[in-house]
Amino acid sequence: MINSLGINKPKKKTKVVVAMSGGVDSSVVAGLMKDEGYDVTGITLKLYDDAKSSKEGRQCCAGQDILDAKRVSEQLNINHEILYYQKKFKKEVIDNFIDSYSSGETPIPCVQCNQTVKFRDLFKYSKDLKADALITGHYIKRVQTNGKSSMYRAKDFTRDQSYFLFSTSQEQLNFLRFPLGDIEKIETRNIAKKLNLNVAEKPDSQDICFVPNGDYSSVIKKYRPESFNPGNITDIKGNLIGKHNGIINYTIGQRRGIKIPGKEALYVIKIDNDNNAIVVGQKDDLKINKIILRELNLLGSSEDFNKEIKIKVRSTGKLLRAKIKINSNKAEVDILDGENGVSPGQACVFYLSDDTGDKVLGGGWIDKTYNKNLST
Repeated sequence: MINSLGINKPKKKTKVVVAMSGGVDSSVVAGLMKDEGYDVTGITLKLYDDAKSSKEGRQCCAGQDILDAKRVSEQLNINHEILYYQKKFKKEVIDNFIDSYSSGETPIPCVQCNQTVKFRDLFKYSKDLKADALITGHYIKRVQTNGKSSMYRAKDFTRDQSYFLFSTSQEQLNFLRFPLGDIEKIETRNIAKKLNLNVAEKPDSQDICFVPNGDYSSVIKKYRPESFNPGNITDIKGNLIGKHNGIINYTIGQRRGIKIPGKEALYVIKIDNDNNAIVVGQKDDLKINKIILRELNLLGSSEDFNKEIKIKVRSTGKLLRAKIKINSNKAEVDILDGENGVSPGQACVFYLSDDTGDKVLGGGWIDKTYNKNLST
């Protein structure tokens, strides 16, 4: 008999691992699996040490969150384990963030976290436990057809997390389940209240977990103080028009903090790490028409890419019309209507619309961007 997870086993003999961050989403998923009669083990990853952020309850995978996950597990009467991944997280997520940000890119550590410690390492640990599936509280739909699993944008577009999961492998996707993909956030909180979970009203995590107050520069300053060296500000023609106090204080599209008087507002168009320089221009100069991607992860077939593909270049952005030319592990993407403020270091995710919804075809990391005046 095929159970609700699509596994040919009775529920009570189906072992599932639930990734529990201590938040309401993963706690509800654990509760739903327990209520359905599955053999549930909750696993929480300790990724970093920051007592201050833990008390604020606005980040994941730290002290208070681990306690919350443990309490929920006790309430649900399920097994609970803690995996201490601080060293892995520092090496593969924090260090990468620092290197990328210091070089003038706009990194997305949440994708790297999913790509490494969460899905790669937790995937392996779950397999070692002889689990039949790894369950998470991500808002994304998983559809299985003819034995192959596909990812789709969640029902609740405002919570959809498909952008952050583009690097999921096909093997991982076949093993993963996402019970919240077909419901909205308000329903999740209502379920938490019905289950009497103490995290029902817990605020969602904010910003980057290891940057609890949103102060990126404090993290960079600790590890890369040279990123605060002053340098030149030039216009798009290379003319020197001012000075900056460190490239780390700027991101693509930024307007504030340039402090150069003029009739029209100036925006950061390019961050030139090699020359420790900032290039500024007018708003029209922000429009990007072409991007080059590296480190592709493809989930769709070659036939899919002959159809009308759309892309996302930021998690909260809209779907954009695009033409994609794939060459081995790289891709050239023409953004047909252009898009402002696209930065190297961000992800570009591919989507194909069908009768089920917006299917994720994978994506890659933005390596270079081009507009009519310059490249970055």
